[in-house]
Amino acid sequence: MDNTRIQTDTIGITVPGGQVHAKRWTPQHSAGTPPLVLLHDSLGSVDLWRTFPGELAHAISRPVIAYDRLGFGKSDSRQALHSPEFISEEAITYFPAIKQQLNLDRYALLGHSVGGAMAINIAATDADCQAVITIAAQAFVEPLTLDGIRQAKAAFAQPGQLERLQKWHGDKAQWVLHAWTGTWLSDAFAGWNLDSVIHQVRCPILAIHGDSDEYGSLAFPEYITRHAGGPASMVIIEKGRHTPHREEPATVIAAIQDFLIRHKDKTHV
Repeated sequence: MDNTRIQTDTIGITVPGGQVHAKRWTPQHSAGTPPLVLLHDSLGSVDLWRTFPGELAHAISRPVIAYDRLGFGKSDSRQALHSPEFISEEAITYFPAIKQQLNLDRYALLGHSVGGAMAINIAATDADCQAVITIAAQAFVEPLTLDGIRQAKAAFAQPGQLERLQKWHGDKAQWVLHAWTGTWLSDAFAGWNLDSVIHQVRCPILAIHGDSDEYGSLAFPEYITRHAGGPASMVIIEKGRHTPHREEPATVIAAIQDFLIRHKDKTHV
């Protein structure tokens, strides 16, 4: 990728409870095109997207924006752990402030893992969202997901492993880990699903999923595409695990590019 063609800038955004950190990648000649906003996973951050946002912005000729949710990455800390409603709260409480301060009148969303569920919640409540792309998104609480989280929790308990998170989240790393494992493994979260919102999503949806995802089976993209209120399709990455945008970036970017081209009339209005 020719990095000289991508302008980057960082943005501070005020949301209820503090400031969040955002970054924007803007390709040349993309003025007036709706941006694509990225929502990270349960341990994610802007920096953990690595080179993917810039490569994606270059491929789709649109601005790409990523932000650290409150408590993550370079955003302000949080004290309380997530409530069982934290996925819908991102759509109702936090994203509207981000949308307003970024002046987003039209946009598309891409969410990884729990960020995908958040993207679906946002699109269900905001007609300005023109398309949703999910990568390895959960749609309900599945035993495979819980087994994967338990294994990850045990692995992070080993000496030196928390430092992996501190690289991205600093002194918030312990909170980030507890917010993930404590919420998903709690009895209060056991009945969570997308049933109340998925039918309300009228814009096009693309569900990308690896067939060897350690945190969720193909039942997730099948659920999303079957129950969506508008056009929906899925792309299954052969031998793909939970981060196909890092494992097979060219394949994922090509799928996103094709999806946006096919639905150009709906996503460039």
